[in-house]
Amino acid sequence: MENYQEIYKAEQLPILQNRMFPTETEAKNCTKGDIILVQDLETGLIFNRAFQPELMDYDIDYQNEQAISKIFQNHLNQVKEIIQQHFAGQSLIEVGCGKGYFLEVLQKSGFQIYGFDPTYEGSNPDIIKDFFTPDIRIQGDGIILRHVLEHIHNPIEFCSKIRDTNGGGKIYIEVPCFDWIIKHRAWFDIFYEHVNYFRMSDFYRIFDTIYESGYIFGEQYLYVVADLNTLKIPVNGPDDRIEFPEYFLDTVNRYANYLTSKPSPNSAVWGGASKGVIFSLFMQRFRAKIDIVIDINSVKHGKYLPATGIQVYPPEKAIKHLASGADIFVMNSNYLPEIIELTSNQYNYLTVEHGKI
Repeated sequence: MENYQEIYKAEQLPILQNRMFPTETEAKNCTKGDIILVQDLETGLIFNRAFQPELMDYDIDYQNEQAISKIFQNHLNQVKEIIQQHFAGQSLIEVGCGKGYFLEVLQKSGFQIYGFDPTYEGSNPDIIKDFFTPDIRIQGDGIILRHVLEHIHNPIEFCSKIRDTNGGGKIYIEVPCFDWIIKHRAWFDIFYEHVNYFRMSDFYRIFDTIYESGYIFGEQYLYVVADLNTLKIPVNGPDDRIEFPEYFLDTVNRYANYLTSKPSPNSAVWGGASKGVIFSLFMQRFRAKIDIVIDINSVKHGKYLPATGIQVYPPEKAIKHLASGADIFVMNSNYLPEIIELTSNQYNYLTVEHGKI
């Protein structure tokens, strides 16, 4: 008998936040799905019970490259130092390497590494545009798994397949931190594409041996370095029951009321990725207008966000469009110094995770 506790529900969200569309109409008509976030009371794991994995198709139109930002590059350098501490002199495999940026950072640092990702678009011969399966017959001393596990329908089974395919080894896992989402009531950080939401305590129940763990990127991410051979099915303990905050959606009304009543001539969202997609959609549903979305990723420029159909502008074009003093909703405060510098500090910057207006 299934034993779940429902903790959060959201309806008709785009299934892929990081797929941009060439027209407003296509964007608005994108495939959508529901979220019914539950905690499995046997394992303690948190996931979207309404998730349909057959809807997901990660192809070359999927764009989630963050390394264009110097701020994010600094984060990746911090991750590289962790990798160097635990995997020095070892061969590596990065499962879900995306566009290959971090893999090439490690290559430049001297690592022998292969990457696997069907969305890869480049020409690096060490990156295979496919999934990591036994048919490939490539193994490494260690595995890198950055921002992949939150997308996987059965994360324990997935890790088991990696263990069996690779013959064990040490693994670095990095995922968004659900404790951070709860603390900041970050409703804009829950979306269909992420089927799983992890806490640090989850990984200490998933692995018997963890060599290092911590919080990075302003505590928005958590990481562990673990022994794949000690993987197990987690068991929910008395202290693992989720305490989901009351009034989790408080700031939806607050921001919507502000936008519908403010005298400012226009507003923008900075960040045309997951947070920006959900924030803009919730505002639109509350009849609050976001004029444009800004992103530094040139691949997204001129295209449209899923569900809302709002167009994505490059910073230099957005500056011409926005009046001085206009509101810019900053989707991730980690990037605030970079955003202020790019826009010459001439706007009203609102960091959404702080919930203040």
